[in-house]
Order: sequence, then structure tokens, then C-alpha cells
Amino acid sequence: MGFLAFSFQNLSAKRPDLDAGIFSYAQEGFGKYMGFNSAWGYWLSAFLGNVAYGTLLFSSIGYFFPIFGNGQNLASVIGASVMLWLVHALILKGIETASFINTLVTAAKLIPLAIFFVTMIVAFKLDVFTADFWGTVSGSFNFGDVMSQVQGTMLVTVWVFIGIEGAVVFSGRAERKSDVGKATIIGLITVISIYLLTTVLSMAVMTRPELADLPQPAMAYLLESVVGKWGAILINIGVIISVSGAWLAWTMFAAELPYQAAKQGSFPKFFAKENKNKAPVNSLIFTNALIQLFLFTFLINDKAYHFVFSLASSAILIPYAFTAFYQLKLSLMEPKETKKRNQNIIIGVVASIYAIWLIYAGGIDYLLLTMLLYAPGIIIYAWVQKENKEKLFTKAEWAVAGIIVALFILAIIQIANGTIDINNL
Repeated sequence: MGFLAFSFQNLSAKRPDLDAGIFSYAQEGFGKYMGFNSAWGYWLSAFLGNVAYGTLLFSSIGYFFPIFGNGQNLASVIGASVMLWLVHALILKGIETASFINTLVTAAKLIPLAIFFVTMIVAFKLDVFTADFWGTVSGSFNFGDVMSQVQGTMLVTVWVFIGIEGAVVFSGRAERKSDVGKATIIGLITVISIYLLTTVLSMAVMTRPELADLPQPAMAYLLESVVGKWGAILINIGVIISVSGAWLAWTMFAAELPYQAAKQGSFPKFFAKENKNKAPVNSLIFTNALIQLFLFTFLINDKAYHFVFSLASSAILIPYAFTAFYQLKLSLMEPKETKKRNQNIIIGVVASIYAIWLIYAGGIDYLLLTMLLYAPGIIIYAWVQKENKEKLFTKAEWAVAGIIVALFILAIIQIANGTIDINNL
């Protein structure tokens, strides 16, 4: 993931003119349809992420108001719907207003995190941390066992880091293009630090089986086990603030990308409409209408949060892969005497291998389910090409579209015959 972040940093420095968001790298390097798929996939991931935030938010609120339960009942759907359209109204007041509020929320959520870290350090138990250290059946190191565990956590890992490219999405609004790369690396380091501390310290307070059985949000019940009920109250309040801020930020991301793509001619002109506050009104309405529809997944999957964030992670793998591929392609095309050319090639190679590995590790089920969402994009792309009075596909693009449709059909067949059981993913 670090090499992918370095790719974002390098591309923002080498090609500051590509400021329409992450999809512009795919379009510049591999053609318009690949650029569209990158934009479409990123947008899918962004709005699915907000669906996941809905169930996480109301599982935390459920700690105080039991009517919301675990965040996956009808009351939670209604509550998430109200939250969705409140965020919608806020963003319509302008991106700058929403960004200011998001900054305040970010500052507020750091306080519970700081208290959690200090408490976990004080409660650190070395014997708990070192017990069954390798976590394998034999109790000793076995590379195969460890790698299978790594593969099983790939979509979770992607979910954790989704957003490090956020500065690229809003690069068109940046006053200084040089800030884009800096923000990406700072974001990466911050996220790694927070999650590393959270994971390591937690494993020194509770055993892994105990951690696995904790309800969501696990951090709240972990702190409660050390300091009492006030710890769970503090963390749940922090989660409510944090998720509300993340929901706001990701709604801005989700609305911004079709808007920027439409301005570049990669999405229908419909999405380029602004209101008087320069908010992308049509893009926002279309995005939030789909989020509203997907909120009902709370009622059809027993593990809605895990299912939706895994789907969001799977959807973003294509945009990430094309970014890595373009980093490699651009570096190879540079003159041999270019400063840091070899370093940038290595970054591109490692990032590309990692991107391919992520698609493989995510699993065939989620790949097929993602194609259910990618295939309808062909209709939107046809709309774009008609507006631009351009032919639908090149020969190579016809092949790509054919593969997407074939996987779409396969996904439907496997869902129908029970090979893919959505309720058990």
C-alpha cells in the first residue's frame, strides 16, 4: 500500500495537469473506456463505503438507544436514511462549508483515540501479547498458514487504507498542486500509525479469541474491559463523531468524482451541473439515491458491515491497479537520464504486483459481485459517447466490455444456483 501511495505522490508531481481525480491516470495511460471504468469503480467504492458507515454508525448509537440494536434492523435503516439526507443538505451548502465541518470532526475524534492508546499502554500485558504468538494450529511458524491469513485479510486492509488518495480526488480544487503528494504520504503514515497502535496494543490486553468475539465497535468494549463502562461510552461517542465525519467526507468524494469526470467528458454532462454554492447537485442526488437503495442490505445480510465494506474494497481495486500501471508506464517512457527514473520504475513494478495480488486475494466471489456493478456502467459510457458523438468502443475496448458482461452473467448464474450465497459472505 505504501508503494501505491508513492505512486499517487509521484504522479501528482509529474503530471499536475491530470487534476480531475484518480480516473485521469487510467484515461491518460490506457484510453477513455479504461478511464471511465476507473472513475466508475472509484465512485462505486465511495458510495458503498457510505452504506457500510451507516450500519457502523447505528451499531454505536445502539449502545445508547437499544432500538437500533446491532445497526442492521429497520430502525437503523430509517436512522441512516435521515442521516444520509442531512449530509446531502449540508453539502448542497457548498464543499467549503462541508470541508470546514469535517475538519472540526477530525479534531474531535482524536481525543477518544488518545485516551484509548494511553490506557492500553498502561494495561499492556506481555504474557497476553506473546501467548500463541504465531496463531497457527501447531503453535509454531508455518509460512503457508501465515500467508493464508494474510490473503484472508486483504479486503479488510484495503478498506482501512481507502481514502489515502483523497487529495488526488480533490486536486482540481487545490491551491498548490505540490500539496497533493504531501497530503497523500501524511495520510498514509497517520493511518498506519493509528491502526498499528490499535492492533498491537489490543492484542496485549485480550487474547485473540476474546477480541474476535467482541461486538462492534470492538474498541469500545475493549476499553470497557479495562476502565469500566465510561470507556465504552467514550469510544462509542468517538465512533459516532468519527463515522459521521467519514460519511460527510466520503459523500463529498462520491459526488465529486462523477462531477469532475463529467467536466472532462468522461461522464454524462448531467453530472456536471452545479447549484449556486458550486456544489455538484445532480451528482450528489444520483449518488445518494443509490446509497438509499443499498441501505436495505442491512436487512438481507447478517454481516452487513463486513459484506458492504468488502464490496467497496473490491470495487476500488481496478482504479488502484490502473494508477499503479500508469506509474510504471510513465516511468518507463521517461528518458534514461531522468532523475530517480529507476526508483520510480521500482515503485511502479511493486505497486502493480501488489494491485494484481489484491484482486486475486479478494476472492472470485467478490470479484463477480463487483462485476454486477461494473456492467451497468457500460450503459452510462454509451450515454457519454453519444453525447460526445464518438464511437462506442475500440476493438480492445469491445473485448474488455465483453469480459465484464461475461462475468456479470456468471455472477447472476452463481447467485441463482446458490454457489454465491450473499448472506454468508
